[in-house]
Amino acid sequence: MRILITNDDGINAPGLKTLEAIAEELAGPEGEVWIVAPAFEQSGVGHCISYSRPTLLSQFGERRFASEGYPADCVLAGLYEVMKDRRPDLVLSGVNRGNNAAENVLYSGTIGATIEAALQGIPAIALSQFYGPENVNLDDPFEAAAQHGVPLIRNLLENAIWDDNPYRLFYNVNFPPIPAAAVKGTKVTTQGWRAESSFGVQPHHSPTGRMFLWITGGPQHLPTEPGSDVTANLDGYISVTPLRADLTAHDTIETLKAKLEG
Repeated sequence: MRILITNDDGINAPGLKTLEAIAEELAGPEGEVWIVAPAFEQSGVGHCISYSRPTLLSQFGERRFASEGYPADCVLAGLYEVMKDRRPDLVLSGVNRGNNAAENVLYSGTIGATIEAALQGIPAIALSQFYGPENVNLDDPFEAAAQHGVPLIRNLLENAIWDDNPYRLFYNVNFPPIPAAAVKGTKVTTQGWRAESSFGVQPHHSPTGRMFLWITGGPQHLPTEPGSDVTANLDGYISVTPLRADLTAHDTIETLKAKLEG
């Protein structure tokens, strides 16, 4: 198996090392793992691409590249330059430092990379490690992802739905904020919503009197509705959420037709 891995925390992020180990085991001795990751952190950039400017691509080792662009740029660089002779069989993005559940899905560069892979027709999985008081001070805060990542991805590859629709399915995986030994299992979930966890801004003035705004986040450990991602994670389960890039509100189509089309 040929696997392309990327992230949004940057090429030197510890979570990428965790993902590299996961990918190496999945690929096996006859497989290949290729890395194309951002040269520096790109958290919160979503599915952004460098449409209006070029990006520098640098090679740091065998099958290891850094792009001065966004995570989606990294996928494009992997598919159309780094691995242009033969496309990967799978794209893995992460392991993100912190959760990409609930509303975070909409901002995440980790998710943005998997959106781009899915749009390009490549099976893709995003992986994130929820942080909390039970794992943040461990020798390896990523140990839940490190120990459960390989069997989970194998299970997904063998048993999940991998369609060929124009907007292909891809999968968002969040590992709970607990030690690996305490993980209870896996739950298939919906994307949740933390009502009091929206982003905001905090203004600061520079010594020259200019105003700068810092983006502020909300609490991450608020449970979401039953059956959704954050609640499963806080209950000790790995969440697996099937996603599509299609943003159409399909549940409203027939009602709108009746009202607007006469």
